[in-house]
Amino acid sequence: MDRVSLHTSSEEESRSLGRALGAGLGPGSVVALRGELGSGKTVIVQGIARGLGFSGYVSSPSFVIMNEYAAGIPIYHVDLYRLEGPASLEGIGHREIFWGDGVAVIEWAERAGDMLPTDRLDVAIEIAGPERRTLEVAALGQQSAAALRAFLTEWERS
Repeated sequence: MDRVSLHTSSEEESRSLGRALGAGLGPGSVVALRGELGSGKTVIVQGIARGLGFSGYVSSPSFVIMNEYAAGIPIYHVDLYRLEGPASLEGIGHREIFWGDGVAVIEWAERAGDMLPTDRLDVAIEIAGPERRTLEVAALGQQSAAALRAFLTEWERS
């Protein structure tokens, strides 16, 4: 498993980190975001969407569970905050989303339990101050390891 720890010091820097991450994702990629309320998960998703070429508005799908954004690759932005438990994933068509040809970005991913794909990027966000965040990014699987390497190359350039 490949793993990296990063720090951001502003919302804009977190969004830029997401953009660099998105630039390295391809069809079938899954990003599992974890972090407490207000840690910046949606900010990271906004950046990921930009990195994948989406220029529209990205908002948290807390009440609708999923937003789909049309980019070069479909982006499925899933928010599991209100999910009753992993069994509730059946109702949103998670197989097509998590194992499809798009990019799935999942907020509150821990609520999916063992129903997440084994090949994914896990991103744990910790609040380290009013604007500061610590992000632990772990690649679980070959596709995710390649995405992590591409992200690190893009992040170093920015």
